[in-house]
Amino acid sequence: MSFTQPPSRPAPDGALIGLLSALGCFSFWGLFPIYFKLLAHVPALEVLAHRIVGSAVVLLIMILAQQQWSALRAEFRNRRRLGFYLLTALLISGNWLLYIWAVQQGRILEASLGYYINPLVNVLLGVLFLSERLNPRQLLAVLIAAIGVLVLVIGHGVFPWISLTLALSFGSYGLLRKKAGHPPTLGLCVETVLIAPVALLFLVVQGGGALGAINGATDALLLAAGPVTVFPLLMFLQATQRLRLSTVGLIQYLTPTLQFLLAVAVYREPFTVIHLAAFGCIWLALALYSLDAWFGHRALRKSPFFKGGN
Repeated sequence: MSFTQPPSRPAPDGALIGLLSALGCFSFWGLFPIYFKLLAHVPALEVLAHRIVGSAVVLLIMILAQQQWSALRAEFRNRRRLGFYLLTALLISGNWLLYIWAVQQGRILEASLGYYINPLVNVLLGVLFLSERLNPRQLLAVLIAAIGVLVLVIGHGVFPWISLTLALSFGSYGLLRKKAGHPPTLGLCVETVLIAPVALLFLVVQGGGALGAINGATDALLLAAGPVTVFPLLMFLQATQRLRLSTVGLIQYLTPTLQFLLAVAVYREPFTVIHLAAFGCIWLALALYSLDAWFGHRALRKSPFFKGGN
């Protein structure tokens, strides 16, 4: 006798695959600083160019394998959508470039702070552009996070522009992609293919740059830029399909936590009392935000209109 699980809940095997995928992608992204540190002798702009070209190649192969070539051509025929894709491509490219540069300059701590702040930036963007409203817990979380940023400004006399730029650029990218509703893999393929000619031209003008000019290890790392960009994304998409988004949202804090630990414990970046106070505020804000999301999800499950699923 065969038994089929109710469609309202993911099958156990599917949930396990989703959990492993989520842990895989967020751990991979959390350990990204190691990869970019190994390429610290290559200019950040050149690393970005290899990342864009490599990602475009990998994604084009995937699109062909999935027989989505006609869908890709349709996207390129739509001028209005191409303008949108160009904007999102510039946002994600700028985010990638700043992150690579920050890691190479020994500012991983600031980058990790940016990705801790990102969920709260998403809340603010939802209020500003999606007419969403903050409940008291969410408002308190945003205010505490703002206090954390203010602590850094007053304590060190430096505006945390790296953290805020990373959070805002990635948050804005996510907002635009959410509003457009374009398929994730197809959309990323269009974005990378759009700017790949510029990246390729840059590499040609540089005479290939570091590729083939330093050593085999550098060549291997540069050629791996595409796969190490795309494969975690595929795991992320697998996780979002098989797990509740609230679960994925909680696991995502693994990325900045691993970055934070690498910065402090491995690369010995300065971590002062001011940093501790600022990060403490951000962690408290995220705890409130996560509790609010958890209570909200429980209330939704108790609703007679809740259908389950992701």
